[in-house]
Amino acid sequence: MLQILQSYKSGELWLADVPVPACGNGGVVMRNAASFVSAGTERMLVDFARKNLIGKALAMPDQVKKVIRKMKAEGIFSTLEKVQAKLDQPIPLGYSCAGIVEEVGRNVSGIVKGDRVACGGAMYANHAEFNFVPKNLMVKIPDGVSFEDASCATVGSIALQGIRQCDVRLGETVCVIGLGLLGILAVQLFKASGAIVIGFDPNPRRCKTAIDMGADLAIYEMPEVAAMDFSKGRGVDAVLITAATKSNEPVTVAGEICRPRGKVVVTGMVGMDIPRDMYYKKELDFKLSLSYGPGRYDPEYEEAGHDYPFGYVRWTEQRNIEAFLDCVAAEAVTPSKIITHRFTIDNALDAYDLLLGKKNEPYLGVVITYQGTGSHVAPINRTVTLPVKRSPAALGQLGVGFIGAGNFTKGVLFPQLRKIEGIRFKGLCTATGMNASETGKKEGFAYATTEYRQLLDDKDISVVFVTTRHNTHARFITEALGAGKHVFVEKPLAINREQLEDIKKALAETDRLLMVGFNRRFSPHAAMISDYFSGRTTPLMLSYRINAGFIPRNAWIQDPETGGGRIIGEVCHFLDFVSFVVGTQPISVLASSISAGSDVLIDEDTCTIAIKFYDGSIANINYIATGAPELAKERCEVFGNDSVATLDDFRYTGCFGKLGKRKLKGKQDKGFSGELDAFFKAVRNGGPFPIPPESLLATTELTFLIGESIQNKSIKYLQ
Repeated sequence: MLQILQSYKSGELWLADVPVPACGNGGVVMRNAASFVSAGTERMLVDFARKNLIGKALAMPDQVKKVIRKMKAEGIFSTLEKVQAKLDQPIPLGYSCAGIVEEVGRNVSGIVKGDRVACGGAMYANHAEFNFVPKNLMVKIPDGVSFEDASCATVGSIALQGIRQCDVRLGETVCVIGLGLLGILAVQLFKASGAIVIGFDPNPRRCKTAIDMGADLAIYEMPEVAAMDFSKGRGVDAVLITAATKSNEPVTVAGEICRPRGKVVVTGMVGMDIPRDMYYKKELDFKLSLSYGPGRYDPEYEEAGHDYPFGYVRWTEQRNIEAFLDCVAAEAVTPSKIITHRFTIDNALDAYDLLLGKKNEPYLGVVITYQGTGSHVAPINRTVTLPVKRSPAALGQLGVGFIGAGNFTKGVLFPQLRKIEGIRFKGLCTATGMNASETGKKEGFAYATTEYRQLLDDKDISVVFVTTRHNTHARFITEALGAGKHVFVEKPLAINREQLEDIKKALAETDRLLMVGFNRRFSPHAAMISDYFSGRTTPLMLSYRINAGFIPRNAWIQDPETGGGRIIGEVCHFLDFVSFVVGTQPISVLASSISAGSDVLIDEDTCTIAIKFYDGSIANINYIATGAPELAKERCEVFGNDSVATLDDFRYTGCFGKLGKRKLKGKQDKGFSGELDAFFKAVRNGGPFPIPPESLLATTELTFLIGESIQNKSIKYLQ
């Protein structure tokens, strides 16, 4: 399928041929008929992407601070690799479209194949022939409303949410500052609600359009005088700012024309240095309008599909879209009258030449159309052959397939795998076609797909990497092992015991290798500590502190059903490390967490874990989410045989005592290269497992027991 993409790094725009997205739970795959170009937002994205690195840094100082903190914690080169991977990720453009439902996922009710739907949301309702859209980001299109009019619904809901924030009553006077697409729609919606509407825009042509669309007055100069005259010297009851400018002038003008104790609402991109004296003396109410409405930017609402109760949140973003379409059906709002340009998807890049001023034409509403409802429709093709950048497969090369390609995969695994000889990237599968296609091209994969079974059925693929969200690991592992593939999975192995049992059965029925990305044991620092204590005659005592940092509750890793939580999702790393250093299996665990009584902090994210091993060794792990980010992430101390080893963030390790002295210092090495080398060596040699299966299973079981120990306040024993 065709989709418009933009490079985040260079700003380049292109029309890409990408696989049709997979249909996940809680959403639908829809075939686009029309998508609306948001001139202000999309031009802003294009302009930002075209800035150089310095320009981007100046525009996003908070992100620069995060990068600097990451450099201090993980090193300059490691951080730059991750930043580069992020910059290389293309951006899908568009967030408002309409079309026909082609496939319906599980947990979606009231929608069937063939329904006409209007869809919203960046990353979902894109300028593409097909989109996967979660159920809370779409509504059915009323009879009589065209696809073109419906494609404007998300943009219209932004205007509608701003109007709700203004809370204007019948007969009150309101001024709309900025008469672009958003402003014109706001004018019509205000008129439909019974308000008296003044429009202001420095462009006389747009003022005329506002009058034609129902404004009582539209002015392009001296708004202060005109607004006061029109309101009989009282000032307007509310001002809605829909302008797009870095200038602070709209906020200043709004304060001047607003009556005492009136409202100023900003829904556009403007400077917001509020003139305090003016706003203070008038006691003005200044508000920001949240895009489409309540639910926006909440993954529980948008991605997980958890709606807000109607009686408590009357107007969500979905209900705003629905209300806007009802206004269109009643002809109170007429988007078709402000559409000035139409482009087919094949010529869609011309729309951005228009936005960037290359065509020197006035514009307002811009629509991209598709062949989605005609007789010549594009097929649902979920696999795309990619241009081969690497040399053809040589005899003996191992074919590698990837399921998943997130930031870690692109920033860590791919750079390491490029250094390994004798492997060939064959198939890359992700849920979104854009990610599969564009990442596949960059990394030299033979094809991109959104159907993972394509990889399992490919006889040229010997090794499958699984780097998806945690709840999917077990399913992909068992199916890949069953298909005769060697499997490398990023941690964790599983997020519940049922999944772990499925993996045990799959391992018992195959001779293929399974590797979990417990990289730390493959670091030269871990190897030196293990070797240092190899001749010990006493048990070991380990103290491992992890300054893990805060992750908010609404992050997917914190969801028990998706990520499993941080103990299952990350603490498993450190359990594997201490098991490796001790050299025997754990037998029991006792864990305790803080009791914060907070809606922000998750107690289990800051915990202490005591593990007893078969040989009498003990490991204490302190996992901390409440520490200062300036502190290095990891420090481990190992005691035994009148000797000590200290590990500082995999940059420095020192050993001293009766067992002698050793030292290792240099660039941070957490073992990513070592784990991949060990895995592919085992694959080529037919074994043994780089990490024994019983160790993988025990570490995963231990994460479950830690959670139970915290809850029950008791020691838990491994069977």
